[in-house]
Amino acid sequence: MNAISIGPFIFAPDRFAAILAIAAFLLLSEILARKVDRRFSSWAWGATLAFIVGARAGHVIKHGENFFAEPLRALYLWQGGFMIKAGVVLVLAYTLVCFRRELRLALWAALPAVISAYVAVFILQLTAGTPATPLPSGQTFRTLAGESFQPAALKGEPLVINLWASWCPPCRREMPMIADVAASTDDARLVFINQGEGVDIIRGFLEAENLELDHVVLDTLGEFRRHYKAPGLPATLFIARDGTLQSVHMGEISREGLTTGIRRIAEDETARD
Repeated sequence: MNAISIGPFIFAPDRFAAILAIAAFLLLSEILARKVDRRFSSWAWGATLAFIVGARAGHVIKHGENFFAEPLRALYLWQGGFMIKAGVVLVLAYTLVCFRRELRLALWAALPAVISAYVAVFILQLTAGTPATPLPSGQTFRTLAGESFQPAALKGEPLVINLWASWCPPCRREMPMIADVAASTDDARLVFINQGEGVDIIRGFLEAENLELDHVVLDTLGEFRRHYKAPGLPATLFIARDGTLQSVHMGEISREGLTTGIRRIAEDETARD
């Protein structure tokens, strides 16, 4: 699974790339501050903030219908969701304002920007691609309702599998939203596979949170997590109609991320017809 684990920390490839790119940008800007002009130090921090604000604002505006109902979610940066082009535009504007009297310095500013962009692209290329892992076969699980569940039987339709546990804070935060999407979409089947908990604990959590889920599967030994090599929870797996893993989202997922992932596997399914 394309995720980066460093000790107890788990990063999605895009977030890890962003962290390294920002670190490279600030480091190179500090070198410029010492070698060329000391103003590059303060400019770099301002440019970093401008990029984050611009990229996030662009994403929020693009998906305004989702954020209108939950405006505070615009601040939930850990969910992801950034429009790179909007961030770049705001950084360019900020840079021109900072160095409007000395365009020579604005040209110097391009150096850390270009190198940090290269770092991000390089990391993304190294971690690109998701192994086409098939659905588990030859295994039978039980649902919360006591029914038999065979993963391979779901082959033939777009599928979203959410690996979760009630003790996992990001799982608890994202669950109401995923349940809402599951109840309102016909583009894919959403299956909630609990990792390692008993029936009473799961039912107690769902009742306490007033959640109604149609497809809750018990995976008491964490076999799904091992099968897909998920390094942590939550993990949301997007599976194409042929039963192979198409993409993965590690960590708390946003409504935009979930609906975009569903649309991709649905469009892929349509393209094959």
